[in-house]
Amino acid sequence: MAPFGGGLGSTGQVCGTLAGALAVIGFTLGKTEAKGRDHRLMWKLSHDMVKEFDRITEQYGGTNCVDIAGVNWKDRESVRYFYKDPDSGRKNCFHVVRETSYYLYELISDKFPEKDE
Repeated sequence: MAPFGGGLGSTGQVCGTLAGALAVIGFTLGKTEAKGRDHRLMWKLSHDMVKEFDRITEQYGGTNCVDIAGVNWKDRESVRYFYKDPDSGRKNCFHVVRETSYYLYELISDKFPEKDE
């Protein structure tokens, strides 16, 4: 999933955190064989994840990497600043990844609690 970084292939587009969260939902609840069916909750949880991601990223002006990180991935100086300066948009990325992870965990654990073995 490394190519999700930088807004899907360093394009600055859709944040890879959202793509990764949806991939987890798909891997967890998607069909496992060509003629199989997706779990009945897959689409609902995916929708809920996207809506929550909208809420998490609202303060940055959108769900695209360029909105959140504020970096032009094709400009070396901009990328250098992003990684070296603690005040860069990287702190926004940490916030988005953390909040998305928390929500994804809650979303899946609420619907699929651990079973006692």
